[in-house]
Amino acid sequence: MTVMLQAEGFECSENRVAKIMRKNNIASEAVKKFKITTTDSNHDLPIAERIFETENVEAVMAPNQVWVGDITYVHTDEGWLFLAIILDLFTRKVVGFSSDDNMRVELVMNALDMALGRQDVKDGELIAHSDRGSQYASEDYRKKIQLAGLIASMSRKGNCWDNAHCESFFHSLKTELVYRTNFKTREEAKQAIFEWIETWYNRQRLHSSLGYMSPAEYETLALAA
Repeated sequence: MTVMLQAEGFECSENRVAKIMRKNNIASEAVKKFKITTTDSNHDLPIAERIFETENVEAVMAPNQVWVGDITYVHTDEGWLFLAIILDLFTRKVVGFSSDDNMRVELVMNALDMALGRQDVKDGELIAHSDRGSQYASEDYRKKIQLAGLIASMSRKGNCWDNAHCESFFHSLKTELVYRTNFKTREEAKQAIFEWIETWYNRQRLHSSLGYMSPAEYETLALAA
């Protein structure tokens, strides 16, 4: 809040902003720690080696070096809408996403197709990390990863923190949009999520971990450097 006010030309300190917020009962809707849920990995499909290690995230030094993917669900009056995302770990930009009324493998493949279509990916240099869900372990998804020249990586079994960056994104999406909106239809939810990701999250939302820049701005500076 302080950084945004200063960017708009207001002279203020963090303590003064905090005092005014307390006085007017203004607080973040995302103050609680998020609860991570895990994906059922009880299947006999091949599991990729854990190449990307979350605890070594500092080793990610550039855009399109590590992408992480995951699936969540959004309630609508028509039923669940499932959302798959591909997140660039360095920029925190959502480079690909897809939503549908089911969790078939096409959901994650469509998100990957979007990411591959919009990002400059070099063969053999990008790690595609995910949990052990059947969608990511499927033959179709593994073939697409291989043909695109990506390096597959999967989380440890039962270790939800291996994909914490996606879970953190889902937490922001739900506290800032989903929990505040009663979606009548899946199409209504799709449109709202599209606008939130493309208009707000990627291009305007400031991240303290990015030096209070948006993912798009941080990516532009990193690629220029």
